[in-house]
Amino acid sequence: MGKVYYGWVIVGVAFVSVLGAHGFGRFAYSLLLEDMRSSLGVDYTSMGLIEFGNFLGYMALATIGGFLASRYGSRIVMTVAALLMGASMIATSRVSDTFSTFITRLFTGLGNGGLYLPAVVLPSIWFPHHLRGRATGIVAAGIGSGFAAAGIAVPAIIQAYPPEGWRYAWIYMGAALIAIALLVATLVRDRPDKPARGEQQTRTPAPAWGDVLLSPNLWIIGFTYLAYGLSYIIYITYLVAYMVSGIGIETGAAGRIFFMAGVLSISSGFIWGFASDKIGRRAAISLAYTTLAIAYLAITAGTPQFAAASAAIFGIAAWSVPTLAVVAAADTVEQHLRSAAGGFVTIFFSAGQAVGAPLGGYIIDALGFAAAFQAAAIISLAGAVLAQLIRRAR
Repeated sequence: MGKVYYGWVIVGVAFVSVLGAHGFGRFAYSLLLEDMRSSLGVDYTSMGLIEFGNFLGYMALATIGGFLASRYGSRIVMTVAALLMGASMIATSRVSDTFSTFITRLFTGLGNGGLYLPAVVLPSIWFPHHLRGRATGIVAAGIGSGFAAAGIAVPAIIQAYPPEGWRYAWIYMGAALIAIALLVATLVRDRPDKPARGEQQTRTPAPAWGDVLLSPNLWIIGFTYLAYGLSYIIYITYLVAYMVSGIGIETGAAGRIFFMAGVLSISSGFIWGFASDKIGRRAAISLAYTTLAIAYLAITAGTPQFAAASAAIFGIAAWSVPTLAVVAAADTVEQHLRSAAGGFVTIFFSAGQAVGAPLGGYIIDALGFAAAFQAAAIISLAGAVLAQLIRRAR
């Protein structure tokens, strides 16, 4: 039996890194929010401000994380980022007020951006063009797997350590991120010793940042990715609230629908990455956005059946655009700039995400839940149109 290509080891480590970065670093907050709010004695506005700190940190590191990975190597950046996440999550277990929680979540967001970006770009460095989509899709499956893992682990920890089990949850998840840091430091290599099949052997030149900043195609991909950040965060932030208070679904049932979406989303990155290898990045991104728009519109029907259908459709396409945008960016530049290119387009996503949550809340207060989800659908369809401007890979 032939020797396994080391790129698949890289994919495995990157998958675990993404699982920890998003599943424990981001999605777990939604599961802990109510217990934390009650324990800290604050309102929902304060809890929203705390999570804005997380998005702010993510945006800051996403802005430079790719460039740092191109300059210093993915292994170093990912290891430091995972350690930062672990330490800040453990520190979150000790907070007692809004300000200290904002600070710890800010640092968790910084680590999240520094861990996720290089991890999801690594397959583009290790695999040739015709395999990049599916390899990146496997890594992106860590998002949905983290979503599901947090949904199982966090409630169990909370129940095991009453009355403040949320503090223990942060300790356990922080320890998991430190373990991931050790895994990354041990197994990740920045690039293959030999170029992937179809790649030319070249010396790694000094990063030419102008090739990234002055690339019209990367700007188009970035604005396309912005539409995802704006729209998906409206849906995922307010979905459960609408099911419970708007439709009248029992809280436990709403949670199960949310969990179902997470399970279905596990394979979404791989499916859409594989599709993009076959039909092209532009067509796959447009189709993904159209699918997401259908999910956003379906929830506005206001029935339990349509809520479940909406969540299922969303799960199928949930992490499609993050996978495809990074792969399309990698297709645009040379190997040594792929981390930087991924970081550049993720700036747009991060900005959209930071704006989308408060924008959705404002629309809900002014016009209702349905209007917010309809706005998400319109933004998603705009992303489908923008995707048609992306230049085909060389």
